[in-house]
Amino acid sequence: MTDPAMTDIVLSIVMLAALALLAGAFVLWRRTGEAKNPALMVLLAIIAVANVLIWTVPGTGGEAPIDAARKAQTGAGGG
Repeated sequence: MTDPAMTDIVLSIVMLAALALLAGAFVLWRRTGEAKNPALMVLLAIIAVANVLIWTVPGTGGEAPIDAARKAQTGAGGG
């Protein structure tokens, strides 16, 4: 069973990695002038941010998937 704070740490690391990818893509593009690798880095950053949003943005029921996962985890582990 994982600690609920661990998911917060993982999501934070993913966001920091996305920012680092964007910064790295910009630096690579400015230094080399190539477009393929920086574009792939930007695409990966977009995918990472989209994954974080999928987990954290509340759905139509008003509950975020990460909150539902935490409730299911504490409900299954309580005893």
